[in-house]
Amino acid sequence: MWRSWLADEKRASAHTCAAYDVDLLDFLSFLTDHLGQRPSLDDLRGLRQADFRAWLARRTLRGLARSSTARALSALRSFYRWGSRTGRLDNSAIANLRGPKLPQAVPKALTASEALESVATVGDLYDDDWQGLRDTAILLLLYGAGLRIGEALGLTAGDAPEPGQDRLRVLGKGRKERIVPLLAAIPEAVSAYRAACPHALPADGPLFRSQRGKPLSARRVQLSLQRLRGLLDLPETATPHALRHSFATHLLAAGGDLRAIQELLGHASLSTTQRYTAVDGARLLEIYDSTHPRARG
Repeated sequence: MWRSWLADEKRASAHTCAAYDVDLLDFLSFLTDHLGQRPSLDDLRGLRQADFRAWLARRTLRGLARSSTARALSALRSFYRWGSRTGRLDNSAIANLRGPKLPQAVPKALTASEALESVATVGDLYDDDWQGLRDTAILLLLYGAGLRIGEALGLTAGDAPEPGQDRLRVLGKGRKERIVPLLAAIPEAVSAYRAACPHALPADGPLFRSQRGKPLSARRVQLSLQRLRGLLDLPETATPHALRHSFATHLLAAGGDLRAIQELLGHASLSTTQRYTAVDGARLLEIYDSTHPRARG
């Protein structure tokens, strides 16, 4: 029932639901050892902050990443919120529990030339033209429209933009829809891929297909970027998501409005988008250190 609540009411993705399931089972396994018995509902209601802290400490001793523990705590809070709303499980101790402090991650963007060269070269990785056209279209969606890899691979053939189309409706995280503008090159690249693709592309089926006609996996695109890193001498941070970061960073560097970029990326919070100001600031410091006479002094 909690899983249904997550998926239907909270609109969590299948990936998030599966991850939360694992986190909850891991917590219940800890409690079995911690309490010396399988926890009952009364046990779950009676847990104190000290019990939750013991769980957090155990995860630290296991060497689990702070980001993993932060997600597990989020899963647990979600479980208890569901329990409270349904009248099954009240426990106020978890509400004020402090989770691990996460470092502020700064997105790793490619330079404009690296991003453009990646898009221009990815087609050369394949002997058959249609797969090269496919990956070119995908990378254009990531760098040219700022899509997440999951959003690009989630497009159906019916969603595919036609030449001349200047915007695209995207279903993002939490099943939230947004409209993104399209460069003319994007629908043209998608159209070229569709014309060359040897597999049937029904309107309600996935747009992007593997060599065998199955839905294309994110791992396949990641492998293409991995090969490009060696071919173009790109940094290790050159990933599909780095192209989305590059889209935002380059818009910001060109004077783009932060609020507008937030809408384009589909960020729920402006604070998430503000991380790109740190990227731009880091690049400015880099330029300063290498060019200013006093810095070189």
